Amino acid sequence: MNVKTLCLGILSFGDTTGYDIKKMSVDGPFSNFVDVSYGSIYPALERLTKEGMVLCREEQQSGKPDRKVYSITERGHAALLEALEEEPGPDRFKSEFLFLMICAGWLGRQRIERALDHRLARHDAIIAHLNEAKACCDRKASHFVIGYGLAIHEAARSYLTKNRQAAIDLAEKPDPSSRAAE
Repeated sequence: MNVKTLCLGILSFGDTTGYDIKKMSVDGPFSNFVDVSYGSIYPALERLTKEGMVLCREEQQSGKPDRKVYSITERGHAALLEALEEEPGPDRFKSEFLFLMICAGWLGRQRIERALDHRLARHDAIIAHLNEAKACCDRKASHFVIGYGLAIHEAARSYLTKNRQAAIDLAEKPDPSSRAAE
């Protein structure tokens, strides 16, 4: 999936500004689907407009510059449906936490404990956020996606909790506090 398809998908839910598309794509509810940068949204919207897949209108705001509001056209909706017929690529997962864990033999136990605590807290925060989102959402498709995210984060949290001691035992480097006692 590319940035143009993501923009069409967001616009299929309703008209919105480029700024809001950018926020939803990078930090918001659509940030988990495709890696996009802030700089890629506006060029994609410009191309979609030139290709007749998106319309752009300017709305006046009192005391502020006019804002551009984008809407999907029938041609854009057809292009979105065509793109959605393609098989999605594999999910991409990158984790600095797992990199730290693969190098655990060079670290002390306290560092591993801190990393585990931080990761568990992160999963807890995401689980809480997803539960809040699920409670506020009435779309069945969104419930499915949120449920999938919950399953992943709950499974990761469960794995870390069950394997906490095994992870700590990976540390081979003595902690500074244990060296001071020698």
